[in-house]
Amino acid sequence: MKTFLRRTAWNDFPDVIIHAEESVVKKHYLYEAAKAGDKGAAFVLTFETTSKEAIDKMRERFAEVRPHLLPVHALESTGVNAIPQVLANFLSRWLKLPVAAGIIQINRVTHTAASGYHRLAFPALFDGIVKEQEYFLVDDFIGQGGTLANLKGYIESQGARVVGATALTGKAYSAKLTLSAETLKALREKHGKELEIWWYDAFGFGFERLTESEARYLIRSDNAYAITERIVAARTS
Repeated sequence: MKTFLRRTAWNDFPDVIIHAEESVVKKHYLYEAAKAGDKGAAFVLTFETTSKEAIDKMRERFAEVRPHLLPVHALESTGVNAIPQVLANFLSRWLKLPVAAGIIQINRVTHTAASGYHRLAFPALFDGIVKEQEYFLVDDFIGQGGTLANLKGYIESQGARVVGATALTGKAYSAKLTLSAETLKALREKHGKELEIWWYDAFGFGFERLTESEARYLIRSDNAYAITERIVAARTS
């Protein structure tokens, strides 16, 4: 796993731009079909839930950069999620930006409706050809932010730059990927150095490269032993 799992420094990475509330997207009558790979369903879902305000934010952000849009190529239990690609195609037309290809997710993680510990235990891994250009990541949902963090890390470890990300939906607090100094300090003070050493050995990076939501999730755990036990249990279940 650590061969493909990469995390890079946050360096004031901007908040993820979210288009619609989670209930609006997940209760849409075509959501399940789109998630399972139906491109027609994904087209209608995306058309009906994308936000003009979100697109305007992207347009402002791209005043000085012209990145390539990179959809997350996610493997779901029911098929290849069609939403990120369709969303990227929409944004390409509206923002006059190219869509990148050639970087794919290489494992099936079944994050949909999964617990936080399952998400941590089974990180999305990526492979493919990274070009020397700027990328803007596109996904259908942001939870703890690990998938976007891992894709960012893979791309930047290959010498390119990721300038931001957007998701069709997700909770508002999940939009902040960059880990704050206060949250990092609180995590280290609560669970100690031994857990971070274990984490580095298990995943190949230290706590400073967690997302804000991942770190807050770990802080809520009673103790370090409970974290390692639950991650090991998720991997062996």
